Formats: sequence, structure tokens, C-alpha cells
Amino acid sequence: MIEANGEKIGRRKLLMRVGKAGAAIGACGLASYLLYDPTGPEARSETIELATLPDFSVPREAGQTISIVQGQDRVKTVDKAIELLGGIERFVKPGDVVAIKPNVAFASPPILGATANPQLVAEVVRLCYSGGKAKKVIVTDNPINDPTSCFTLSGVGKAASEAGAEVVLPKPHLFRRTTLAEGKLIRDWPVFFGPFERADKLIGIAPVKNHHRAGASMSMKNWYGLLGGRRNIFHQDINTIIAELSMMVKPTLVILDGTEVMMTNGPTGGSVSDLRRANTLIASTDCVAADSYGATLLDLKVSDLPYLAQAEKAGAGTTDYESLKPARATIG
Repeated sequence: MIEANGEKIGRRKLLMRVGKAGAAIGACGLASYLLYDPTGPEARSETIELATLPDFSVPREAGQTISIVQGQDRVKTVDKAIELLGGIERFVKPGDVVAIKPNVAFASPPILGATANPQLVAEVVRLCYSGGKAKKVIVTDNPINDPTSCFTLSGVGKAASEAGAEVVLPKPHLFRRTTLAEGKLIRDWPVFFGPFERADKLIGIAPVKNHHRAGASMSMKNWYGLLGGRRNIFHQDINTIIAELSMMVKPTLVILDGTEVMMTNGPTGGSVSDLRRANTLIASTDCVAADSYGATLLDLKVSDLPYLAQAEKAGAGTTDYESLKPARATIG
């Protein structure tokens, strides 16, 4: 407990300092990694076969496409959300290798809500092993800040490891170039391919956040972490790149955490005052539907986020989540 100048003020100052320190570590510690661009002259001097991410999706089931659970306890809400969709056994089969891609973009403590909650990640790992009888679970991301700092400060690395997952950090040899057949931006571009090449299933876990460019960062924006190279250039056409990511990545399941929603100063935040407790967790086989509902937690409409309509037009899912007859529950 922080006693200096009152608990509330001291806590905020401490959290902000921790966040800044983590960002500094990321900026200084692995600058060479952040500047690494697999599309540079050396990579292009060779003829390299383009990679394509597997289709990890499972068959749709009427009434079991999206679930919305109200409650404060993430472990209980995610358990219920997955149960409402048919249970983890629907998504993970005995012997499967499961890749879990949480949002671990920043070197930030979990209380600030900028990254996936470690307790939530650990519970999904446990479900894959205990209920799905997975052979192996891999937890991985390609963060904006230094990967080691991000997985450490977010708590995701420790939580995932203790739950039995293999944590895979990005290395240059794990990137391969890809081209999205109908894409405008994803053309001969490096993607974080290695951890997913050996996976049978893919689960995305992301918090609901405000985003200063995209308007919101949720399950589809989470796939931005698969892009290598100087991906910041895509910020110039943020809606198109998010829509293309929804076309490129076909996950088994996405989990959208709206237990605490970052309403302002996203996607990094920096203070607990940026958060609002919504006590909502969404699980879905349709990223577009999940994010369309998630938008309501940010007091946004589908029309406020152009990438949702673009993704729907591309066939990645539907913005009309009510048409899917969401399964709903409240956990006391």
C-alpha cells in the first residue's frame, strides 16, 4: 500500500513512473530489434517463398458464435463465456498445439489495462490443457516496446509460464513475408509467422481500449502484433490495415476483455483514471461481431469505427452481433 501523500495520489504516480521506466527500457534496451526490417535490401536480395497463415477457424454453430458475460471475476467470466459457446472441447482437441496471442504491446503493469490481463491469459492456458487436452500451448506476441520488458511488466510472461505455456518472444528468424491476395497494404510484408506455423488452433485475447488513431483497439487490432518491419507506416491508413488483418488472420476464438475499459488516452493509457469498470467479457468465433459489441463499451457506434464495415464487406464477419443471437449470462 502506498501511504505517501495519500494512497490514491501515490499509487498513480508510482504506476506512471513504472510505465515510463518500462517504455524507456523498451526504447533503449532493444533499439536494434525495433529498427530491424526484414523487407530491407538484404532480405530482398534473395527469392523467398511467401508464407500464408493457416485457417484456424472452427465450424460455426447457430447460437454459439458470440457470448457476452457480465461479472467482475475474469476467471469466472471467461469460463462461462467459453462454456456458452460449447465448451473448450469445441475449440481445442486432444493433442492440439494451441497458440494464444494476447495483446502485450507495451511495457506496462496490468493495473493500467494497456495489455491483456495475466490472470485471464493463465486461465485460458489452463482450460486448453485441462479441458481441451492440448499437447502444447504457446503464448506469444510481437510487442511495440522491448519484448522481454513487455512480457515481464505486464505479468503475462510469468502467468503463462506458471500455467504451463511456452512463451515465445519474437526473433528475426521467426518472421516470413506474406501477401494478402486481396490486400492493398499487406503486400510482400514480413509477419511473425514462426509460432503459428506449428499451431493447430489460435486464440486471441485483447482488452477493450480507446485508440487515438483507430478509435478503438480490440480483437482485430490485436493482430497488428503479427506485423514485422516498420509497421508504423500503416498508421496512415489505419482502418484499411485493421480490416486486412481481419482477412489475413482466421482465429479459432477471440476473447475480448471489457472488465475494465480504457476510455481515454489509449492505447497506452498511463493512469487508472483512464479506466472504467464495465464488468463485461466477450468470446466469439467472429472478430467483427466481438468488436462491434466491444465498441458499445467505449460508448461508440459501429459507424464510428470504419474498419468494422470494411471487415464486414470483406467477409470477415458481421457487425450485426444481435443477429447471431448472443448467449448471455451474469456471474454474481
